[in-house]
Amino acid sequence: MSTQLPMSMETHPDIVAMRDHYERVVSTPRAQAVEALAMLSGLFLAISAWVVGFSGSSGLTVNNLILGLAFTVLMAGYGSAYERTHARAWAATLIGAWTILAPWVVSGPDAVRRTILTNVITGGLMVCLGLAAVAMAADMAGRGLRRSGSGGMAAGG
Repeated sequence: MSTQLPMSMETHPDIVAMRDHYERVVSTPRAQAVEALAMLSGLFLAISAWVVGFSGSSGLTVNNLILGLAFTVLMAGYGSAYERTHARAWAATLIGAWTILAPWVVSGPDAVRRTILTNVITGGLMVCLGLAAVAMAADMAGRGLRRSGSGGMAAGG
């Protein structure tokens, strides 16, 4: 009969090492800048109808409010729980792409220059920040595979 207690997943050495690695990634200036700029751009999108002055376009106002808050929530999770939220960066990237298209799709021919400029610039920034988060996740996953010596694809494959 064994007297050794079963090890919980939280104290498993691989899990502890992975959490330490994630903590090092999110504490870099690059990761902090991506998170801060993403939160600011999401919040700006949420209030843009009132800041820029197109709140009369109710469809686009609601669209920007909801997607701005959704983008902020998706990208705000990086600092507190990076290991569980980095895959959401693709969704944030898609929100940015929709933001670019929204003035034409939601408002149609009634879209005016300020709504188009606001959404295209903000959406472009959101796409770039989402892709930066995806790149950080991919870079981190690649480093983890190289360190552990397992998995991955052969060179040229």
